[in-house]
Amino acid sequence: MNGLAHPERVALARLRALLELLPNALDKELAAIGLTSFEYVLLEALAEAAEGRMRLSALAARTNATLPRLSRVASGLERKGLIVRAACELDGRATNAVLTDLGRQRYAEAAPRYAEAVRRLILDGLADGGVEQLAGLSLAILARLDPEGRLEVTAGPVAAESSTDADAAVPCSADPRPCRADPEPSVQAVAER
Repeated sequence: MNGLAHPERVALARLRALLELLPNALDKELAAIGLTSFEYVLLEALAEAAEGRMRLSALAARTNATLPRLSRVASGLERKGLIVRAACELDGRATNAVLTDLGRQRYAEAAPRYAEAVRRLILDGLADGGVEQLAGLSLAILARLDPEGRLEVTAGPVAAESSTDADAAVPCSADPRPCRADPEPSVQAVAER
């Protein structure tokens, strides 16, 4: 039987532990502000979008989430008054998420806390060049897990522009501009996500 070699098992075990522990650790850091780390990432995407507005399908891709998960979290953010949902003016089939003034304020409160936590828990513990290595290793794995480039972090210029999603067929002011950068995102862009 050809199972995984010991170093392969160790690498996989460490990756699984990281995937298990990191979301909870970041959630604890944002608990005082009343957000989870995923809610923060969603607010961040909206804060960076034109007019604080994105189509839900585009927001799901930007936040690396499934549409059902995004919809559940968006409902919670709506109850908190941080976002509202609105019909897309250009495509009646689509729904946009829109950042409210309270949502923008909560994002501004959370941003420095989130950045400090990410640096303290992850980035500051890496050796010189570690951020670039982490970004490169993560992208190599993600490219295999998402070969169609459905998630924005793995979408190169071709994948972003050739979506077959029925939602994406009609241009909408809430859709992000297609990625026109190099197929491999910059280290800064990956680190900021």
